[in-house]
Amino acid sequence: MKNLWSDTDAEAMVTTYAAKGVNRDLALRTYTTRLLGGDPRLVLHGGGNTSVKTKVSDLVGDEWDVLCVKGSGWDMGIIEPAGLPAVKIAPLLKARKLTKLSDEDMVTLQRANLIDPASPNPSVEALLHAFIPHKFVDHTHSTGVLAIADLEGSMEVSARVFGPKMGLVPYVMPGFDLAKLAAEVFDRNPTVDGLILDKHGIFTFGATAKEAYDRMIHYVTLAEDYVAKNGRKPFTPAALPANLARPNDIAAMLRGAVAVSKGEGRYDRMIGEFRTSPAILEFVNAAQVEDMASRGVSTPDLSIRIKTGPMVLPAPDATDLDGYKAVIAERVAKFAENYTTYFTQNDGRDDVKRVMLDPMPRLTLVPGLGMFGHGRTLKDARIAADVGEMWIEAARDAESIGRFQPVSKPDLFDLEYWSLEQAKLAGAKAKPFTGQVAVVTGGAGAIGAATAKAFAREGAHVVVLDLGGGRAAEVAKSIGNQSIGLACDVTDAASVRAAFDAAVSIYGGVDIVVSNAGAAWESPIATMDDALLRRSFELNFFSHQSVAKNAVRIMKEQATGGVLLFNASKQAVNPGANFGAYGLPKAAALFLSRQYALEHGKDGIRSNAVNADRIRSGLLNDEMIANRSAARGLSVKDYMGGNLLGLEVTADDVAQAFVHQALAERTTADVTTVDGGNIAAAMR
Repeated sequence: MKNLWSDTDAEAMVTTYAAKGVNRDLALRTYTTRLLGGDPRLVLHGGGNTSVKTKVSDLVGDEWDVLCVKGSGWDMGIIEPAGLPAVKIAPLLKARKLTKLSDEDMVTLQRANLIDPASPNPSVEALLHAFIPHKFVDHTHSTGVLAIADLEGSMEVSARVFGPKMGLVPYVMPGFDLAKLAAEVFDRNPTVDGLILDKHGIFTFGATAKEAYDRMIHYVTLAEDYVAKNGRKPFTPAALPANLARPNDIAAMLRGAVAVSKGEGRYDRMIGEFRTSPAILEFVNAAQVEDMASRGVSTPDLSIRIKTGPMVLPAPDATDLDGYKAVIAERVAKFAENYTTYFTQNDGRDDVKRVMLDPMPRLTLVPGLGMFGHGRTLKDARIAADVGEMWIEAARDAESIGRFQPVSKPDLFDLEYWSLEQAKLAGAKAKPFTGQVAVVTGGAGAIGAATAKAFAREGAHVVVLDLGGGRAAEVAKSIGNQSIGLACDVTDAASVRAAFDAAVSIYGGVDIVVSNAGAAWESPIATMDDALLRRSFELNFFSHQSVAKNAVRIMKEQATGGVLLFNASKQAVNPGANFGAYGLPKAAALFLSRQYALEHGKDGIRSNAVNADRIRSGLLNDEMIANRSAARGLSVKDYMGGNLLGLEVTADDVAQAFVHQALAERTTADVTTVDGGNIAAAMR
């Protein structure tokens, strides 16, 4: 592993933070924490922790000896000094004399001694950092070290690989007990450079930030070199089908299978993140892959991300995808059954009341293709996939030099159902569309952009489609929530297919579709150019059919229902003079929505429409509004508020109607009117 320390960069950070009132110790602590956190082979997504013992002053000017230790929720790769909250160290050191300290009391002790009470909770391993007398202490879950620590007979191999300058700590769950045991191991030989925590990771320490960091890189490199020198090819490749399916062929059916049924047609859906690489394929194509997956995770912390380990599917044959869908369902059911047994057996070991987490896998290995991470958000799915890559590396390397034997399932359970982790999960509240993927056509227009924003605000990942890909991307960026913008010509069937396939590639599937794209042309019906009418039908009717067909194709693969929403317009029910080119296809689109409701209600797919009028948009721009207002002898305000309520109706109002329809779980074939009140356009 390369040592990334730079004197120039370190001093630059000291200077930068000095101007903000941060002392040298904490600035250098921040610098090396980022170095460690920037390498996924050392630290992943909130894992690992670091500390420095220094002095700080409180608000009244009293100076304290403190431990600045990584705070809960901070990512080491981008940490700021605020992510290393200062805790008075004297009370922490007194805790070592205790024979017992519950996790909750440990948290209370640490929070009670924060210099800034608004700081995040100090790391659950803060006591271990406090009990080690060195100024700087670093902790990572290095995959190289785990390849040694996860071996059968790991303590003996660790002693041989790392030598007498590293203390060896048997596996104990993080918290007070581990802190005391690690301190006892250190006390037996205070000259050690660090500690190897069996089945867990590595600590190094030093008098300076550089010394602690250098030692971390040194001992991680020792582990990596040992594997490189002594490793063998651990796996035998398994046979694959001659006609291997593609990832997109199975992504939607897999996503649907791992959705958590809440009964009555309700699901907690998950996003799917596909990954592949030569290293991933070497592992998932191995004949031993199911055996490896059954052994568990490389460090207990990973149970929070991928439970007891990955689910394994057979290689998919492109000639029998219907059969493969049934196999996925069987494997998911078996994984859930095994997880439930794991929970029941381990939960019965004591009288603590726990609520079982959902039993669905968070990582799926597919021979011939790669792996899928599953999560309630795209971020969570990507974290699961990141963790999967590092798990593969550690498991592969361990198996190459011996037998991969990580922490036992009972020990894994204790961490997965740790009260501190349970409290975190209880505080995380899902939004109405968390885990769902919404596609909005015409997404760069006024109504489309407002609708995309409304769905993102309620938790959906949104695929913004528009003829102008750049504008679609701008809207997606503005609404956030890891949404994307894509170019799509909705009058081109191939372009629509490609856009929906992209949604499957990025998120795993589609749940909500707002078919909104449209445009209006004026002409008397009797003298209208046939080409104009056909052009309008292509955009205002056939595009809706093309979009809906692709949505239903994916929704049926997922088998978790879905929602089709159509922008029908007032013209569909209350035609205006010279607007036949617009109203005729819109009327057809309205009945198209009902046809889908009729034919696909049995699939759990709801289909509704919004009948809106007089909305500022590309169809009704400022120039047209001014002309129509003048022609009627009205002010713009009176023209736009020309309805029963006397209020202008906005794109946001239309967006809220679409959201309402998506949330109305028992409503289909509905038409919602959003026009401020126009009896002539009311549905009869």
